[in-house]
Amino acid sequence: MRYQPVRGVLPSRLTISRRRTAGALLAAAALVATAVPASSALADTGTAASRPAGSRTLPYLNPKLPVPRRVSDLLGRMTLAEKIGQMTQAERGSVDADRTQITALALGSLLSGGGSTPTPNTPAAWADMIDGYQAHALSTRLHIPLLYGIDSVHGDGNLVGATIFPHNIGMGATRDPGLVREEEHITATETRATGPQWVFAPCVCVARDDRWGRTYESFGEDPALVQRMESAIDGFQGTRKKDLAKPDHVLATAKHYAGDGDTTYGTSTTNDYTIDRGVTSTSHQRFDAVDLAPYVTPVQAHHVGSIMPSYSSVQWTDVPGSEPVKMSASKELLTDVLKQKIGFDGFLISDWDAIAQLPGDFATQVRTSVNAGMDMFMQPYDAPQFEQTLTAEVRAGRVPMSRIDDAVSRILRAKFELGLFEHPYTDRTDIGTVGSPAHRAVARRAVAESQVLLKNDHHALPLKRSQRIYVAGANADDLGNQAGGWTVSWQGRSGNAIPGTTILQGIQKDAENVTYSADAAAPTSGYDVGIVVVGETPYAEGVGDVGTGGHTLNLSATDQANIDRVCSAITTCIVLDVAGRPQIITDQLPKTDGFVMSWLPGSEGEGVADVLFGKHPFTGRLPVTWPRSQAQEPINIGDAHYDPLFPYGFGLTAKH
Repeated sequence: MRYQPVRGVLPSRLTISRRRTAGALLAAAALVATAVPASSALADTGTAASRPAGSRTLPYLNPKLPVPRRVSDLLGRMTLAEKIGQMTQAERGSVDADRTQITALALGSLLSGGGSTPTPNTPAAWADMIDGYQAHALSTRLHIPLLYGIDSVHGDGNLVGATIFPHNIGMGATRDPGLVREEEHITATETRATGPQWVFAPCVCVARDDRWGRTYESFGEDPALVQRMESAIDGFQGTRKKDLAKPDHVLATAKHYAGDGDTTYGTSTTNDYTIDRGVTSTSHQRFDAVDLAPYVTPVQAHHVGSIMPSYSSVQWTDVPGSEPVKMSASKELLTDVLKQKIGFDGFLISDWDAIAQLPGDFATQVRTSVNAGMDMFMQPYDAPQFEQTLTAEVRAGRVPMSRIDDAVSRILRAKFELGLFEHPYTDRTDIGTVGSPAHRAVARRAVAESQVLLKNDHHALPLKRSQRIYVAGANADDLGNQAGGWTVSWQGRSGNAIPGTTILQGIQKDAENVTYSADAAAPTSGYDVGIVVVGETPYAEGVGDVGTGGHTLNLSATDQANIDRVCSAITTCIVLDVAGRPQIITDQLPKTDGFVMSWLPGSEGEGVADVLFGKHPFTGRLPVTWPRSQAQEPINIGDAHYDPLFPYGFGLTAKH
């Protein structure tokens, strides 16, 4: 998903044309007043306060009826405007200053983009904020609750204090589906306890080119590995439909359908990106095997509730004259393949303002994507324009009513299954578990299992508590760099923006004599072991593409200098790489005795120390191939001329 900085007010061009009388708005305001308790926290007492007497007799409000019956009954009562409202998702920043827009537009959904948070950024403030929005949604004629979405891609990353797990590439290194399921159950618990009922996760892309700025969002380069790790969906949603209504589960989103990790370098036309949002040039057979397979499993085995189509395009190499088609415009892939052939019965949510990248004027973009099969539209700051445009397209006969009814039915089904009509407000039962020691213990174990030992000459590892240790490198003591992108803000940021334990702090807890010098300027004499922590600084999406903003796969000059200085002066030298993808270390590797790929471990740096000191064995294996040079990319297992520095699946134990 792509986010822009959140704006505090709506641009003047988005001024809403209220299609309600002043009296109706006053009535709605009165309903909101009765629905919102005076206390800072809304009690989850259902929606009775905002419903007219006797409304419980309506079939769609009867929880004892089957969901399909409830959906059919509600759909039959809705106007076109109410239906299109359900298909519309706005960014909270566009309605926060005037929340009556939620009611006036009959909005079906809101989201928080990266960095779009309440003040203060606390669990209670999140729940209060979302419950406040919900009260406005419940004041509409039919009292249809909001569905609130957020990017909990490695924990509830927008919430300061949440447990932050390793990014997916590190979890792919664990080869542990049970651990991934447990991780996402914790993420679901922390997320729903603070308000959102829907997460835009997991990313089930197959990263085929490490130059991609989203490589760390992938579990790996092998579709079979990605499919194994889709146990994440069960962690989010549970394994039975009735689990969705529980306070420790959320609706999951498999993304980004399909082929976003398989685009060709240099084909992106977005900003100065080189690969993100580019073109996947492939045959139907290869597409099915590499890019589509990770979506069959979520639909048929895990019953994922929503899927987010990619910004990327597909161009068929086995179809003469094929031109690139954006996924948001592909009826072949959204409807014919995903919904009909694979059998997806959830709903499709567009990526952030994705239809703006389609050809034609706005009306053409809307019409094309709806008719292709998109169900809900993430229109962060132009929800009014979207609703007006889609209404006009339906009335002109260019979008059939059957397509609208199908989309809305899918969305309503999810809301019923989540139990939102019975319990629309936040169930705060688990709010005290956010960032709890028990949750952080699981994250620490995930970090330990994700570490991949690539070199261990002279039995450099495991370390001993009695050894005198010299630690260098900025990434040794920077929680922001450890966590990477999608942490507190879209791009993430360096510095200690979240609570947690840095790698350095973990080492200091396990060793008696530790000296830290970020730039390796402190004297190096008298030490038994040198540890140099190198790697990347945070980025997200195409901003991190190689070739964008100076990004390369090479170690920085500073990191290379730190390795040279420490490894030439201290007998035993170990390098840890904190990064979202393999970096080029061919020239530096011979200078080291040990080399560990630490990925982006998140908030629990002690997990790194656990394997360094032998508390936990090295069990991680590479989820992607490690290239000798950047020029080797793309390089993947199964290539005809496969000559990597380290092959896919490589990983030593500390006994080597």
